[in-house]
Amino acid sequence: SSSSSSSGAPPKYPSPSPNSRKKVRCKNKEYGQCYNQEHVCPATCPTFCQVDCVTCKPVCNCDYPGAVCQDPRFIGGDGITFYFHGKKNKDFCLVSDPNLHINAHFIGKRNKNMGRDFTWVQSIGIMFDKHRLFLGAIKTSEWDDAKDRLSLAFDGEPIFLDETLGSQWSSTSKPQVIITRTSETNNVIIQVQGKLKIMAKVVPITDEDSRVHNYGITNEDRFAHLDLGFKFHALTSRVDGVLGKTYKDDYVSRVKIGVAMPIMGGDREYASSSIFATDCLASKFDGGLEETSLQTMDHASIKCASGMNGQAVVCKR
Repeated sequence: SSSSSSSGAPPKYPSPSPNSRKKVRCKNKEYGQCYNQEHVCPATCPTFCQVDCVTCKPVCNCDYPGAVCQDPRFIGGDGITFYFHGKKNKDFCLVSDPNLHINAHFIGKRNKNMGRDFTWVQSIGIMFDKHRLFLGAIKTSEWDDAKDRLSLAFDGEPIFLDETLGSQWSSTSKPQVIITRTSETNNVIIQVQGKLKIMAKVVPITDEDSRVHNYGITNEDRFAHLDLGFKFHALTSRVDGVLGKTYKDDYVSRVKIGVAMPIMGGDREYASSSIFATDCLASKFDGGLEETSLQTMDHASIKCASGMNGQAVVCKR
């Protein structure tokens, strides 16, 4: 309601000043007018944005193709927004390609008034070559952004990152995995050389979110979850998965475009038996036995940043 602001009380979440917001640049030289120009992240995502080189504007990562955020709201490689609710405490395959497979573990809360759970992505398991990378949000009661709720592991070994901006971990194996903190806690960028980049942030369900959406969240469990932004470098034309299939050149979205919350079904097709299983019906993973990728095709004709025509965000920056 607007009564609190009209009474002169300060808003609950004051808008961050432009000085405290992250500054970002377009790194794609093909966009000469925009290249390397500095932009300030929007107030709605002060520490978590990127520049859309085409429009030359800063965009929240949750509003960009490859985003998986909130009550899983996806933005496909084709730029179309849809929801995939899955089921709580189950795993679903987001991306499956011959040498890249990504599953997500969903947590959730039953809503008595709806035929489905409210769900969020709590963790992801990424497989490539013979490696396994895990990224998860740790369960928490009262939320404090100064406390790190990130859980990371590579090939079964936990990863510990200093809680300082810019602290980094990298694998000794190839393709190299580099994980960098983009704030002291709860924010990282993960890069797997030649394969993908993930911007990840652990976020809670706030009282405000809960009130607006009727989630019924209390301080018993804040349902800490991941907001994710994916960029893929070398998907093949065989790619599948809830998000993966939206990157196919010939993909035509099945979601009903006119409705307020277009929902993608396919729970059965994308269900996995665990976070590191590649047994979903849509699986294409073979551990990289066939290394034929879009990289071998001519990239010159692909424009990188618009994100609105299929393969748009599937190329190197």
